[in-house]
Amino acid sequence: MLTVEDWAEIRRLYRAEGILVKAIARAMGISRNAVRAALASDGPPKYQRAAAGSAVDAFEPRIRELLQAYPTMPATVVAERIGWDDAEGPGAGPAAGLSAAGLPGAGPGEPDGRSNLAARAEPGRPGAGTRPRPPGTLTARVNLAKAYQAVNRAE
Repeated sequence: MLTVEDWAEIRRLYRAEGILVKAIARAMGISRNAVRAALASDGPPKYQRAAAGSAVDAFEPRIRELLQAYPTMPATVVAERIGWDDAEGPGAGPAAGLSAAGLPGAGPGEPDGRSNLAARAEPGRPGAGTRPRPPGTLTARVNLAKAYQAVNRAE
């Protein structure tokens, strides 16, 4: 596929310099038909791909419904709720590309204006406390704190 620069160069060489199609093709290392197509086109080349379906298409209505009700729900929790089996960690699965930003009631907190922290602390709220901690996070912090204390004692 020709780049925009190649397209512009072909048109310049042909129209301003008066170079033949065959000579342009030879100089640029492309076919004469590609040169003719570039000369015949009204605009620069643009890559267009047909829209393909997604694995999310079947789940999207349910995802939007959950995000409508709980705009701050993590993607992993959404994936669990809709029965998505392919989620492999935070941000994976069908909810990763969707955002609650475009949904009514979405904002810095819950729809009723509470902060995210207060909303997540409620025990009965769906998604509260279900976010798994990365393995070794707490252990690493405790070990770092112990090492820091040991160094301070040694000095």
